[in-house]
Amino acid sequence: MLGGAGILVFLLWKLGTGAFLDGLRVIDGPALALAFTIGVATTVFSAWRWCLVARGLGLRLSFRTAVADYYKALFLNAALPGGVLGDVDRAVQHGRDEGDVAKSVRAVVLERTAGQLVLIVVGVTVLFTVPSPVLDVIRQHGLTAAVIVGSLVLAGAVLTLAFRRLRQGGSRVASAVRTGVAEIRSGLLARRNWPIVTLASVVVLVGHLATFVVAARAAGSTASLTRLAPLMLLALLAMSLPLNIGGWGPREAVTAWAFGAAGLSATQGLTTAVVYGVFAFVAALPGALVVLARATSRVRTAAAVRLAAPVSPAIPYVAPALAPAAPAPAPVAPEMLLGRELARAGA
Repeated sequence: MLGGAGILVFLLWKLGTGAFLDGLRVIDGPALALAFTIGVATTVFSAWRWCLVARGLGLRLSFRTAVADYYKALFLNAALPGGVLGDVDRAVQHGRDEGDVAKSVRAVVLERTAGQLVLIVVGVTVLFTVPSPVLDVIRQHGLTAAVIVGSLVLAGAVLTLAFRRLRQGGSRVASAVRTGVAEIRSGLLARRNWPIVTLASVVVLVGHLATFVVAARAAGSTASLTRLAPLMLLALLAMSLPLNIGGWGPREAVTAWAFGAAGLSATQGLTTAVVYGVFAFVAALPGALVVLARATSRVRTAAAVRLAAPVSPAIPYVAPALAPAAPAPAPVAPEMLLGRELARAGA
């Protein structure tokens, strides 16, 4: 959260408040409606992907519940720092409903991972092939780029070997690794799942890119889609970093840099990112209705339970009866007391 706040403060210092205010002024009704419609499509396909992964792991999840929970997660991600608290909420809530929070959390992690893998594959392919500021940096620092890529490949190979060794052990870690590999196979790589999960992830990515195009056009950019695509993919990759405040921070910084380096305008890039952020928040607003509806339902249910609960009749309190007091001894005359004393003395 502090990282995202620091990035926003830096952008305000470098580019001023004009780009942020322009991002609010340039939005009109048709663009907002179009972005909202695209958001509906991306949310529906994301929920579908979640259903497939969860069912692959043996969890029950209806499509209707998945859509509602996904909208709620998107709203919480946009309203709270970090950008992942909504996903944590839907994972835990679904796990409580199914009686297995750990497996539900793993299902959400796999579902999000599927989307990120498609983004990384498409993003790296485009950034390494389509002319863009990133490709220019790679060409200028080819040796450094080769070292980074080689290091990543080597790290992947080391992790693969480590996982294979861990799977053969009998420790708790080995058991967790075997469980994770089995769930990846059943949730993502199963023959009935992986084509549809991939298709859903591609549709979601295309929806995010389309929203970015609408934002760029609203911000006044006339650049071609070929020129914008690498910049937008770079911004989407930056959004994956958990250094944001409700999605704000890295996206704005990377978009401003990318637009400026591409010969457009850093200010226009920042305005585009702001417009995209507003579009994303508006697209997630149905999640607020889900939160409100469920909170109202819980209150009504609790009130109905209180009204329907039987009330035990009041039992009157009866004070315990007191035992009758013993009669007081009769008074003894002084002469009788004197006669008793003399008898004791032997008189």
